[in-house]
Amino acid sequence: MIFHEIYGCYYKSIAEIIKLAIEGRLDRNTLKQAIDSNAFSESHLEIIPAITNQKWQLINKDFTTPIKNAPTLPLTTLEKRWLKAVSLDKRIALFDVDLSFLDDTEPLFMPDNIKFFDKCSDSDPFDDPLYVRHFKTMLKAIKDKQAVNVSYNNRFGKHKSFNCSPYKMEYSEKDDKFRVYTASHHYTKILNMASINECIPFGSAGNANTYTVQEQPKYVVFELTDERNSLERVLLHFAGFKKEAEALGNARYKVKLYYDKNDEAEIVIRILSFGQHVKVTEPDSFVQLIRTKLQMQYDFSQEKRKMFDD
Repeated sequence: MIFHEIYGCYYKSIAEIIKLAIEGRLDRNTLKQAIDSNAFSESHLEIIPAITNQKWQLINKDFTTPIKNAPTLPLTTLEKRWLKAVSLDKRIALFDVDLSFLDDTEPLFMPDNIKFFDKCSDSDPFDDPLYVRHFKTMLKAIKDKQAVNVSYNNRFGKHKSFNCSPYKMEYSEKDDKFRVYTASHHYTKILNMASINECIPFGSAGNANTYTVQEQPKYVVFELTDERNSLERVLLHFAGFKKEAEALGNARYKVKLYYDKNDEAEIVIRILSFGQHVKVTEPDSFVQLIRTKLQMQYDFSQEKRKMFDD
């Protein structure tokens, strides 16, 4: 593993924990706070037992450390080459990230070296100047809590225009598109960035605060047994989603996963991919979705078997 945002947060958490121990400020509370601040909400399930059980012999039982100097995490040449390769992605330019320190670095690979076979072919035009301008306008409006006037084409090709307050943006890896969530006085609307013809900021944060967000995130709760490393596989598989994990004992865990309604069908398929190691417990509506999907799969298999028998 050269560099990864999932595992990188573990190193950052441990570096902070060691620093607190060297300064004599580490206890059980600050240990948990350091993990929550630098890693994911479920990371304490792995880090705290590894430290307290002396699996990672970095912190003594009295919360002191044999390490004398606080750790630093300088980038290696290999990491810099990886970052240089990532910087060539068209989407990076949307965020004005300063990567000038990589000017003399050779990329580890080129974008043409990667071939996608499970992604939609109508990706957003990330290098189109008009798209870039709209993206940066929306992103700034979200950060500054500005209201904007948006002109766009809906899915039927009709031109629409309305005032709103953008409050969240997300990227769909499957569709290779950015979506922006907007709120107005009475409803919320999700827009594909590529469908926007024009967006003009107006007003201050005070104007934007007059809009209300009525979106309620959906969730699913499931239990899993940590067999064949299923806990790590589940957490990595859903790394892009907000979630909460709780240890139940006897290698059993409960995970609460939050998701957008637009992703519900995909979430059903993803959970089913873990087979008997995962059991959905709530809400009842999601349990019914699982049952319906399983019944459809069973009926399909029976039809196939009947065709072969005939």
